[in-house]
Amino acid sequence: MKIINKFSIIALLVLAPMVSFSQISKAEIRAMGLTCSMCSNAINKSLKALPNVTKVTTDLNTNTFTVFLEKQNTVTPQILKKSVENAGFSVGVMTLDVSKNELQSSDYVVLDKNKIATKDSNRIQILDKGYVTSKEFKKLSKIYKKLDTGFDNETVYHIKLIE
Repeated sequence: MKIINKFSIIALLVLAPMVSFSQISKAEIRAMGLTCSMCSNAINKSLKALPNVTKVTTDLNTNTFTVFLEKQNTVTPQILKKSVENAGFSVGVMTLDVSKNELQSSDYVVLDKNKIATKDSNRIQILDKGYVTSKEFKKLSKIYKKLDTGFDNETVYHIKLIE
């Protein structure tokens, strides 16, 4: 028993720092392809089923879903996108409220190098394929070709800061 307890403690101390918590506090997702209130209900249910979601509000005029998250949650932009896609729709715009520490991680690449996250909470828009409309992504892809930022990696998000 003593050996198992020692190994358990060592494993906990080694693995605990590897658990990362996202610092996304709120996400606004404009969904594409909705035709009726039943469509929005499907997305609403899918988003509410995610872990760490405290509340989801819906604006039927703009097809925008606002997702409020618990502090130190494990929700990523990819999880939010998959939730909308699992309901049968696509993301047209995704904006997030994230902490300054989150933006300093290697998961986010700010496309406008002149802008720096200065606030504790910053509003960002993800500009990758699947997070903007196809038409918008075509425009942005001209910029992407000039940058060497690993666009093949689905866990790296290319963003712009919103003032």
